[in-house]
This record gives sequence, C-alpha cells and structure tokens, in this order.
Amino acid sequence: MVAYTVKRLLQGVITVWFIATATFFGMHAVPGDPLAADKEVPPEIWANLQARYGLDKPVPEQYVIYLSNMLKGDFGISYTQQNREVNDIIAEHFKVSATLGILAIVFAAFGGILWGALTALYRNRAPDIVIVFLVILGISVPSFVFAALGQLGVVNINNALGFTLFPVAGWGTVQHMIVPSMVLGLGTMAFLTRLMRSSMLEIANSDFIRTARSKGLPATRVFRKHQLRNAILPVVTVLGPSIAAITTGGFVVEMVFAIPGLGRYFVQAVQQLDYTVIMGTTVFYGAFLVFMVILVDLVYGLIDPRVRLE
Repeated sequence: MVAYTVKRLLQGVITVWFIATATFFGMHAVPGDPLAADKEVPPEIWANLQARYGLDKPVPEQYVIYLSNMLKGDFGISYTQQNREVNDIIAEHFKVSATLGILAIVFAAFGGILWGALTALYRNRAPDIVIVFLVILGISVPSFVFAALGQLGVVNINNALGFTLFPVAGWGTVQHMIVPSMVLGLGTMAFLTRLMRSSMLEIANSDFIRTARSKGLPATRVFRKHQLRNAILPVVTVLGPSIAAITTGGFVVEMVFAIPGLGRYFVQAVQQLDYTVIMGTTVFYGAFLVFMVILVDLVYGLIDPRVRLE
C-alpha cells in the first residue's frame, strides 16, 4: 500500500507541474499586456511596474521564478487589484465556492443514488422512463441555462407568495445557498443517476444476488443489503472528482447569482488579463482536483485490494 501511495502522489506532483507549465506558457502566448491600463504613466513608473512584476526579464527566467515561488506557496500579486496577493484572494473566496460545492454535491449524491435506485427498481416502467428522460435533459442542457431558469423560477415563486422566499442573487444566508446549489448540482446528479442505474442493473444479475433470492430472503432485504450496497461503489469512485469538479466549476452559477466565490474572480481575471490571478487559481484548482482523485484512489485501494495489486 505504501508503494501504491507513493506512486499516486508522484503522479499527482507531475500532473500539477504540467498544469502549472501549460498555464504559464499559455498565458504568455495570449496577445495583450496585463499592464495596458497603466500605459499613461511616465516611463520611469512604467519601468518600475515591469520590474515589480518581473515582466522585464526573459520568459525562461520568469518561468523559473514562477516555479520557485509556487513551491513556496506564493502565487504573486494581482496586476489589477492593488496591493492584494493571489493567496489572499484564494483564501478569502474559495471558502464561498467550497460551501456552494459541498451543498451541490450533497444534493447531487443523494438525488443520484435515490433516482438511480428507483429507475433500476422500476425498469422499463413509467418511473424509469420519466427519470431517464430527465437525466438525459440534465446532462444535455448547459449549466447557464439551468441558472437562468432557476432565477426565473425564484422570481415567479416570490411574486406568487408576495414575499421573498429565495433571494434572486447574493450570498450570506441559507436562503441564498439553496437555489444556486441545486442548479450547480443538477448535471452531476443526472450523471450519478445514470451511473447508479447501470450499476444496479449489473448487480441484479450477479450470482450472489441470485443466491440470496434462492435462500428465500425478503426482496427488500436483498435490495437494501446486497444490491444497493454493492451498486454504490462505482458512485463512490467518481464522488472525489465530482466534488472537485463542482467546487471548481461553478463559474457560471457564481456569475449569474452574483456569488462572491473564487470562480467569479477567475472570470474577471481572464477579462482583465490578470496573469497572476489566472495562473494561481488554475494551479490551485488543478491541484485540488488531483488531490481529490488521489484521495479516492487511496480509499478505493483500502476497500478493494485488487487496486493495490494493479
């Protein structure tokens, strides 16, 4: 298990290095100047700004400095937000994105397991047909469409009730969190439902299920103790990447609902060519995703010894 863990950690480090390298050279290949808004200042101040951000050095030297600072956990200073470090932006706003992502993944996991089990239980009947149709819809429709429909639904509900049950935008209370988390989790819930359905149907034809039924065990016990319990394992496998994907993929939802999460600042940084914020958040998101994948692999290695052998 130790060798397996070391191997996965080494692969994770290499992956993060590749993400950081690709992001660095990708940003330097983008046309434009991150300090374009300051071109009206005198040449002396312009030179000082170039030196402050290291833009007066050759690209290979900037790359070495960037990697050395990244190893120290320092992503630099924002080009557009005065006297604000990228680390502070991540620390302040990622907790908002994480809260939204955790609520979304709880909603998606609970709904995915429930609806997936129901579709397998009522295979080729009305509940199965309706849920599968909604699953296809949830996978196909982009998140920004669900976000717009969610806001429209909130407005109609508030108008019908005569008071504000759910705020249309903003952050700070439980009411602010419910609708955005549901919108963000819809796509993942649809994916988990489809995965759970396939796993349930595969388990239903297994030898141990037929043996349990032949022993005369009640159908509810076979379903709950044997079929459902074993069918959840593939869902657990994808939960780690799903958590990271939801937590780091709420850019559109955060923009639509005016949520002060890290995704909103990432979008603003792209619009303003804020190199340090873009590179810092990209590497942070990439490292978080890699960490979650490794964590799931290690947990799965403890559950299934065959993973460690491979």
